[in-house]
Amino acid sequence: MAEKTRILIVDDELPVGKSIASALADKEHAVDTAQSGAEALAKDQQAPYHLIVSDLMMPGMTGLELLQELRRRRPEALVIMITGFPSVRTAVEAMKLGAFDYVTKPFTPAELRAVVKRAKARRRIGAGAAPAAPTEATYTIPENTWARVEADGTVKVGMHPMFLNTIGHIGDIELPTAEATVIQGEACVTIIDSTDRSHRLWSPVSGRIVAVNESIKHDLGPLANDPFGKGWLVAIAPSNLKEELKNLLPLGPVE
Repeated sequence: MAEKTRILIVDDELPVGKSIASALADKEHAVDTAQSGAEALAKDQQAPYHLIVSDLMMPGMTGLELLQELRRRRPEALVIMITGFPSVRTAVEAMKLGAFDYVTKPFTPAELRAVVKRAKARRRIGAGAAPAAPTEATYTIPENTWARVEADGTVKVGMHPMFLNTIGHIGDIELPTAEATVIQGEACVTIIDSTDRSHRLWSPVSGRIVAVNESIKHDLGPLANDPFGKGWLVAIAPSNLKEELKNLLPLGPVE
């Protein structure tokens, strides 16, 4: 019998924690709860969890502080953050510090399960071989999206290769419309996998979408074989580029 994935839910509100736990509990998952960062650390030290799902805003030790301590103790720890709209920027910071991903309130059980599915795939992949980095100056929301500033000042955005690796086969891709406004850390593209689960790609910068790579919907190949070239998804006219690049990590060479 396959080992169950051990998951810890961390939320200071017990009913919320139990609700999230019930959404994930099944024959594949053994789910536990904790009401504080300190309790979570104690439980994880006793028997390390495969995956930790933590609220970002908690009294005492915040979710961000819990993430940092977990990563200090166990660099391989997989942590999913739960965040409200006002703290999306902090969620981007959490990914910069090593969180696997985040979900934004309000979210559905299906949305949470989709992220958990990707986290389990990421755990199976392990360290592995790092995806080839682009030769141009490129930034990233780690293992989610990449951003490259073009000569005309627009920002090309695409899917990080590891994101694709954790999804498996893509069934469909939902792109935004040109002229739509996007905000850093909010969903800009939705990927539908072969099991009809939806996965969100976060916009690495804020601004107005000026171009959409519609050809990718008809030929998904470049997402795997040319992710930093023909595999781009949208181009954005940024509105706060200088400040928002500070929230990202360099992916390719940066002068």
